[in-house]
Amino acid sequence: MTETQPNPPGDKHYVAKVLERKDLSEDLWLVRVDPGGPFKFVAGQYATLGVDHNGKRIERAYSIVSSPYEDGLEFFIELVPQGDLTPHLYKLHPGDTLLCRKISKGRFTLDLKSGRTNHLLLATVTGLAPFVSYVRTLYKDWKAGNSPMPGNHKLFCIQGGSRSWEFGYREEMEKFAAEVPWFKYVSTISRPWEDETEHGGKLPRNFAARGLAERKHVRGSLFPAAERRLSENILAQN
Repeated sequence: MTETQPNPPGDKHYVAKVLERKDLSEDLWLVRVDPGGPFKFVAGQYATLGVDHNGKRIERAYSIVSSPYEDGLEFFIELVPQGDLTPHLYKLHPGDTLLCRKISKGRFTLDLKSGRTNHLLLATVTGLAPFVSYVRTLYKDWKAGNSPMPGNHKLFCIQGGSRSWEFGYREEMEKFAAEVPWFKYVSTISRPWEDETEHGGKLPRNFAARGLAERKHVRGSLFPAAERRLSENILAQN
């Protein structure tokens, strides 16, 4: 591990520490870290993680899974075997250290300014990370009962993957969806012949009945044109 131990972090970085790790497969894992100091962020933003390797500082941005209400930062990471950083992050286990920039960044936050209250969230595998942060944060506000959020906002989330074990947060998201009136979640896989679960390669025919089709104004958080076509396809199926 000595090759990836950070040099003195300087003014822009903390020395963060891995607190927990959960492996989902050979190339997917969840990790929670102590950023190493005060770290403010809004649900949907990202943190910049890095390591020092052979005299070079390597950094990449990772969307934060955890809610601002939680202690520590949680990430959902996929190994890129020939990548610059993930092979080094993959070697880290509880107690190991890495670098974390002190300031969060990103504008991929929940739209609260346009006046639209229905939000269509599309993601594949690790792309779900900011949406988990949205839902955890809104759930905390909803349970507290003393916050204006989520108000009239409703979230409709579709997550795609090749196989079901790529859904690191499926159980959590399904639990939220079963409890709250403002969130719906559907996961769908493209290779059902490699998977023995109940998930198939197409969106369920009853998805519209579960809350999407009746919405006249859906705010897309990813690729609006693609989302519009997807909505039209769902309507055509039902």
